[in-house]
Amino acid sequence: MTQHDLIVIGGGPGGYVAAIRAAELGLNVACVETEPLLGGTCLRVGCIPSKAMLESSEKYFEAKHGYDAHGITLGSVKLQLDVMLQRKQSIVEQMSKGIDGLFKKHKVTRYLGKGRLDGPGRVLVEAGDKTIELAADKIILATGSAPASLRGIELDGDRIGSSTEALSYEKVPKHLVVIGGGYIGMELGSVWNRLGSQVTVLEYLDRIFPGTDSELAKEALEIFKKQGIEFRLGTKVTAARVEKKTCIVECEGHEPITCDRVLVAVGRTPYTAGLGLESVGIELDSKGRIPTKNHFETSAAGVYAIGDVIAGPMLAHKAEHEGVACVEQIVTGYGHINYDVIPAVIFTDPEIAAVGKTEDQLREEKIPYVKGSFAFRYNGRAVTIAQTLGKVKVLTHAKTDRVLGIHILGPHAGDLIAEATAAMEFGASSEDIARVCHAHPTLPETLKEAAIAAYRQVEAAAKKK
Repeated sequence: MTQHDLIVIGGGPGGYVAAIRAAELGLNVACVETEPLLGGTCLRVGCIPSKAMLESSEKYFEAKHGYDAHGITLGSVKLQLDVMLQRKQSIVEQMSKGIDGLFKKHKVTRYLGKGRLDGPGRVLVEAGDKTIELAADKIILATGSAPASLRGIELDGDRIGSSTEALSYEKVPKHLVVIGGGYIGMELGSVWNRLGSQVTVLEYLDRIFPGTDSELAKEALEIFKKQGIEFRLGTKVTAARVEKKTCIVECEGHEPITCDRVLVAVGRTPYTAGLGLESVGIELDSKGRIPTKNHFETSAAGVYAIGDVIAGPMLAHKAEHEGVACVEQIVTGYGHINYDVIPAVIFTDPEIAAVGKTEDQLREEKIPYVKGSFAFRYNGRAVTIAQTLGKVKVLTHAKTDRVLGIHILGPHAGDLIAEATAAMEFGASSEDIARVCHAHPTLPETLKEAAIAAYRQVEAAAKKK
């Protein structure tokens, strides 16, 4: 049995970041991961490869449709999907090797195999035909999540698949049906729409992007419709099957839909199967998550959990943040996360990004607020790069002017949300953001203008008193 100070089960964003931080703080650390490539779902078949495909498909679409206004005339534009897919995979491998390098630099011991708890302070690693026994006073569970499915739909890993398969179609589907109008379905649906697929999105709810600000989600829906994506909202999918390489999707109250491929993107579920939780007395909650206390502690002494296996949004950066906080709590006695300012980004075109509360939440919680908005079509930089769709919305407390939420639909929203997140982390008011000098002409000026619009309302209300 090999002894370590800390064992991390899972080599994804939460796990590998936790392992490296623990090593930096002087612990003897081991990380157990089932896949040869480190980085977890995010790096291998999630965040990174999807963003690579989004970038490549955007360039392809722009080359076909977007250069004429700039006075640039191109010849025939040809898609080489195999090259695009290879670029995606090379990025994955490059970044995974980078994590390997960091493990070596910080002397983190990596075990390739499936790890599971085997009683207090013990971990077994099933590595091929052998079992490795490990021991540690502290263990962090960071096994992430897996794609969810629907009753009546069996994923076959080919015609009917998850996001994993949708990242590697060998040819562009003539007709792709996406079940689920969340960020995964819309990002990958956008990829194949740009590359030439007829894309139909089936969503059970009457809106896309559940959980996001409804005003921006509604505006985004109209934009995506103009891009050629078909939507059927309020649609319940009851079954999907393959007959002679043709997919048939059945929906309640509608005629069956035939298509080439089906992408099931109805969310993700915590991955806890085979973790040996019963050996230390851990019981899952009603949603299949591992319950934790304030500092990521589970009900078992010395066992902690972070990332997608615990409550909260299933976001890579949230898992990373938790990994650092958990380790610092273990080593130093203090680890902090402000869950009110965890940003989220949807990498469609235009992008959508948000931090803090939505208007819907503020109304439901009866919190007095004012809204300041500014459209990208009035921003000089947005006009020069011909990306003028969308707007920035700043929500601030009607009495104190403290910023409660910021929502962005528009170009580079994923980058712009960083300033918004930093401002909220430090308790900024809309006046604070408005009085920061922003370079001109730049996209961040939209945030300043939206903040000014919000502050003017707070200022006017104060003068009336």
